[in-house]
Amino acid sequence: MNEQETLLLKLGEVVLKGLNRHVFEDRLVNNVRRRLRHLGSFQVFIRQSTIYVEPQSPQCDMEGAFAACRQVFGIVSVVRAVPCEKSVEAIVSTARTYLAPHFAAARSFKVESKRADKQFRLNSIQISQAVGGALAEAFPAVAVDLHHPDLTVFVEIREKHAYVHAPAVPGAGGLPTGMGGRAVSLLSGGLDSPVASYMIARRGVELEMVHFASPPYTSQQALDKVLELARLLSLYSGRMIVHVIPFTQIQEQIRTHCPEEYFTLIMRRLMMRMAEAVAKKAGAGAIVTGESLGQVASQTMAALGVTEAVTTLPVLRPLIGTDKVEIIRQARSIGTYDTSILPYEDCCTVFTPRHPALRPRLEAVEEAEGALDVEGLMAQALSQQTWYRVGPDGVRQAAQ
Repeated sequence: MNEQETLLLKLGEVVLKGLNRHVFEDRLVNNVRRRLRHLGSFQVFIRQSTIYVEPQSPQCDMEGAFAACRQVFGIVSVVRAVPCEKSVEAIVSTARTYLAPHFAAARSFKVESKRADKQFRLNSIQISQAVGGALAEAFPAVAVDLHHPDLTVFVEIREKHAYVHAPAVPGAGGLPTGMGGRAVSLLSGGLDSPVASYMIARRGVELEMVHFASPPYTSQQALDKVLELARLLSLYSGRMIVHVIPFTQIQEQIRTHCPEEYFTLIMRRLMMRMAEAVAKKAGAGAIVTGESLGQVASQTMAALGVTEAVTTLPVLRPLIGTDKVEIIRQARSIGTYDTSILPYEDCCTVFTPRHPALRPRLEAVEEAEGALDVEGLMAQALSQQTWYRVGPDGVRQAAQ
């Protein structure tokens, strides 16, 4: 990238907030600063619903900053722009130099202008006409097309400078992380739970993850896979804690003492109880799961009711109305797909019943569950959990 370049980050629904809008904006600016900290010295500030990211030295990693800003929740689009003096001559000169590669690849163009500084002597239409005419003379092989151009040249007249740029690229959208409270998300090694976690995090929710491991039925590679999924999610949501809770003894007790058709339901009920325990300790207000209605036997309407009956917290299911094609599309988009399909099984595939109950009655499941020392099994598993601190730069085990 050109050493003069600046990033302009456009806000999404944050601009619709009322009297507390500045709280959202302040959090968003701080989130951007945090994400750029390891990429160099940047000045980050907000003016007129745009966050400016200005490099303060040639050593700044602008490519890395551009990629990182696209993953910050609350940013709807990111622009790579060059500032210049607020004059038609300076704007044309900057566009000729900065956008020369774009003009070389285009057959047609137009200019779109935005005059945020209302003191500038020309209005938006006049700016576009003046700049477009000069660029048409500078690039005679590129025709002017106001309706379907190959290239759109954008000019923004702002407080200190004019900015020239090509079209913006999409950002992550949503709300700034931290503005939507905190939740605990059940993270398996499959496709669904990382996508569900991403969708809730996109609403500004800070996440702590809970993963249930069942060695020796599940491997170290399966755990590494889950921690890598958490790392990929942290690119969007920021640093998080992953609670890894041993689940082997619980599953073996369920297999020994409970009817086979209820294996998965009882397993899920204990997971929900322990997730609630983690949530209350973490100050979280909800539990997030990757369940989709009717996808498997444990996700029928009746089964979901039986599962969530053990918790008093809201259970957030962002995928409830989606199908597998939509989930796969989203997993590819956020970068978790290739890791999710690695062939390492998680505990949900251990002791799967041959004929699971599709329309379970809560009373029958509670009766079957009565054969277990639920409180004792939970206490032992929670006391043996392992914590991992996960961020974009890696994973490390942490003390509780």
